Amino acid sequence: MRRPRLAALLTLLIGCNTFGLATAQNAPLTTPAVEDRYAENDGVRIHYVASGEGPLVILIHGFGDYSATWDSLAAALNDAYRVAAIDTRGYNLSDQPQSEAAYAMPQLVGDIAAVIASEKRTSATLVGHDWGGLIAWSVAITMREKVDDLVILAMPHPALLAKDIIAHPARYAGNPYVAMFREAGSEDKLTPEMLAAWVTDPVERAKYLAALTRSSRKAMMSYFRANDLPVASAAEEASGAWFNLPLMIIHGADDTFIPQSSQDDAWQYASNDSAKLVVPKAGHFVHRDAADLVNRSIRSWLDLHRK
Repeated sequence: MRRPRLAALLTLLIGCNTFGLATAQNAPLTTPAVEDRYAENDGVRIHYVASGEGPLVILIHGFGDYSATWDSLAAALNDAYRVAAIDTRGYNLSDQPQSEAAYAMPQLVGDIAAVIASEKRTSATLVGHDWGGLIAWSVAITMREKVDDLVILAMPHPALLAKDIIAHPARYAGNPYVAMFREAGSEDKLTPEMLAAWVTDPVERAKYLAALTRSSRKAMMSYFRANDLPVASAAEEASGAWFNLPLMIIHGADDTFIPQSSQDDAWQYASNDSAKLVVPKAGHFVHRDAADLVNRSIRSWLDLHRK
């Protein structure tokens, strides 16, 4: 199938809801079964929730979150796609290695490769938010052959993140991404209640509290301690980081953690088959703040690129 031109993609994604309507009209009579599955990477088990059949789509959550953050997106995709929403290592039902080195990016990238292998596939579409977005970028940079399409929410390319932190230290000085989280013992300052403070629905909040209680707060901090982006050379990060694959970037206009302006130069690392959706009145958890729009846009993007 020939890939559509960028102008046509933008028109379809932002100007109409053709695919969203078609999906609703042609919804399956039965809801796809949801399975708890595990992949293994060098002795570390990675839990994921799988549903549907079709091309594989892996959903990767961010900091202080877990696989259920993608429930509404999974339901919007699993009539035509095999969807795997993972608990990244240290979170919820995945294993929790003790060493900080176990959370370095090569290990996180290996976890995604393990899920692809567990599903008996050679490649997948990756959808990542926050730290999940950073992991997805890194898989695309280091294992291009394993990525069909890339959808990134609230996380710039690693080189752009490094540049932004270096160029705007005051912007990040009080931001836990580069400050408190790297301090020894910072995990003791966190509680599941703090991490789930943004979840307002009582039933969902109870699930979050249970999942975050099962998670390792030390592991959450190890992501920051084992991956030192702010002092990384932007040139080194960018070396070999251009890739030719369909890319969709989604960012909340009101994101106070990672400003959407950090995405301005994303196109220097991507092909022409790329698009960016900035969502007004949505913050860092853009996939929750504007779930319907984000779900329709991702579904449209994947349907347009389906082989």
